[in-house]
Amino acid sequence: MNFKDIGVIAPILSALEEKGYVQPTEIQKQAIPVVLSGKDLIGCAQTGTGKTGAFAIPILQSLSKQKEKSFKTRALILVPTRELAIQIDQNISFYAKNLSLSHLAIFGGVPQKKQVDAIRKGVDVLIATPGRLMDLVGQGIVHLDAVKCLVLDEADNMLDMGFIHDIKRILAKIPKNRQSLLFSATMPTAIRKLAADILTNPKEISVTPVSSTVEKINQMVMFMEKKQKPIVLSDLLNQKEYKQTLVFTRTKHGADRLAKSLIKKNVNSVCIHGNKSQNARQKALALFKAGEIPVLIATDIAARGIDIKELPHVINYDLPDDPETYVHRIGRTGRAGKSGHAISFCSPEERQLLQKIEKLIGFKIDSKKEKINNNK
Repeated sequence: MNFKDIGVIAPILSALEEKGYVQPTEIQKQAIPVVLSGKDLIGCAQTGTGKTGAFAIPILQSLSKQKEKSFKTRALILVPTRELAIQIDQNISFYAKNLSLSHLAIFGGVPQKKQVDAIRKGVDVLIATPGRLMDLVGQGIVHLDAVKCLVLDEADNMLDMGFIHDIKRILAKIPKNRQSLLFSATMPTAIRKLAADILTNPKEISVTPVSSTVEKINQMVMFMEKKQKPIVLSDLLNQKEYKQTLVFTRTKHGADRLAKSLIKKNVNSVCIHGNKSQNARQKALALFKAGEIPVLIATDIAARGIDIKELPHVINYDLPDDPETYVHRIGRTGRAGKSGHAISFCSPEERQLLQKIEKLIGFKIDSKKEKINNNK
């Protein structure tokens, strides 16, 4: 089955083919016809499954067929982080390259002038973080009365980050007669309740549940004392095959300390987290994507939305408190059918966290006892 078989129009097909996308992913195959039909949708899919295309492609197609022209926003995509907003905007750029539709990502942490100037020219598809959106709505710059389609992406993360009150305020300003789509990697009770409040008779699609990890990711755990982690990490990263590696830490301060430690050991690295400015985060990510800096250290919130084609390695320097976060982290590698490697460092204090992860994914991760050179 290809994109044409599920009803995607020629201008979008041409853009997809230019990028080498011929066959839809499972979530795209199931979701695109539903969204094109105008029905509400709940999509449960983990990272790396192509869910952005699952909602962006049919939304763009539907908007392109509407006869009336409007300077007002007709599709609103709510996301939890700046990085994810930028990523979705970039994806929409190539999906819509042959369409006469405008789109814009708005988020906090940067001056609003450029965003405001673009909004005043008219934006068909607005990708927004809740805080900046409410700010611009309050200033009378953004108007939501023409929205015909609403998307809540990474809804579980939005609730975790405390955006539920902003979301409710936004919903109050959007027409009730609309299409609503909710995408989430997990479906806890709070997400079910939110879906029941905002969706009408939705179709539900579940693809690759969060408890499963991509088969092509080679997973390994290395046991060591906490104080040995910096030594082991620098040894690994100095090996030639670790030319592009994403390293996860639990805290912002831990990310900063680790970056300084690696630089002292001649490992060129940079870190991103919530305390960094938007410009600093984007610059760091751009350097990492371009291969100019081989190691990117990130906290979980900052890493949401990072989409790097053929990223070979992910290292969990600290194991996450939430086992589902482990699946999200390692899902940054092994994307779009490519193979990848995920290594987790586990100190004695983290053994219980590892057990929870293994219970969730349903198997024991291969282990390696690391020998430490104490002379270093």
